[in-house]
Amino acid sequence: MPMKPLAGIFLALACLLGIAATGSVFELAYGDPDLGLVTTRWILGLSLPGTLASLLLAIRINRPA
Repeated sequence: MPMKPLAGIFLALACLLGIAATGSVFELAYGDPDLGLVTTRWILGLSLPGTLASLLLAIRINRPA
């Protein structure tokens, strides 16, 4: 089944947010983050639910009717 373009955009967004979340976890785990503690926590706090929401939206958009 081919992917709808809008689903592809949300899937790409989920990938980018997942990478941001993973990087933030490693930055926080290994000490002094490059962007600072508060900024890195904000990135992690926004990217985790954003990843899940984007992934679920991509799945819902691409589901056959």
